Order: sequence, then C-alpha cells, then structure tokens
Amino acid sequence: MLKIRLARVGKKKQPTYRVVIADARAPRDGKYVEIVGSYNPRTEPDTFVIDEDKVKDWLSKGAQPTMRMRKLLARQGLMAAPTFPPPKPKPAPETAAPQAAAPAATAVAELEASAEEAGEEEPAAEQPATEDAPAEDASAEAPDAKAPE
Repeated sequence: MLKIRLARVGKKKQPTYRVVIADARAPRDGKYVEIVGSYNPRTEPDTFVIDEDKVKDWLSKGAQPTMRMRKLLARQGLMAAPTFPPPKPKPAPETAAPQAAAPAATAVAELEASAEEAGEEEPAAEQPATEDAPAEDASAEAPDAKAPE
C-alpha cells in the first residue's frame, strides 16, 4: 500500500518536510517513490507547495494520505476535511470518589465480621475511656512537662 506522507529534511531543530509517495512499510525518511511537494511549518503562515495533478493521480491509483496530509490537502481543496467523533464526556469528580471508597468500606466490614466470628475483642484504643483515666494521664504528664531543671 502506498501512502502520501511527510518526510523530514532540514537541520536539527529546524524541520522542513517533503511530501512524498512512499510504501507504508518504509521508514519515515527512507525510500520513496516520488516527491510531490514540500511543507514548511516554521514560516508564518505555513508554506505548503504541492503538485496537484500528481497528487490527484496518486489518489486515483489508491495512495492513502496520512492524517496530517489529509488535513493539509483539505486546506488546498483537494480532499474533504477529516471528521472526528465528539469526545466522550468524562464522569463528574463527585461520582468517581464514592466508587473508590466503596471497596475500602467493604473490606473494613469484612474484617470486623471476621473478628466477631473469631470472638476477638476490639482493641483497647477503640474502647471508650472512663472519666478517671484521662484525668490521671493529664495530671501525670503536666508536672513532668513543667518541671524546672
């Protein structure tokens, strides 16, 4: 299958392109059948020079343009502009967050259920403290923190 595509030429960081007819399996800058034009994206506006008769001839023979070439040929009026389907809408952030939290909640529920079946008690840190215990801890820590040295 033949492709109508761009082959890069020019210096490093200063690209210009040849419009070539090449085998689809050939490398980008490799062997080509014929040069039919040139493209320079660095000028303002872009410079696009093409031999329209040759391009029409190759299109009639079955050569397929790449997407970039299809856009450039559409600007010249040689082809119809490519159409793209509208993008799919992304889900709202509020909808995505609960879905991520649901597996974690089910995992916690499963752990609690397995702990109850085994007859284990809840850890001491989760049990409510009595009123006497926090008062003793606070009074014990306060003098140590304020002790003069």
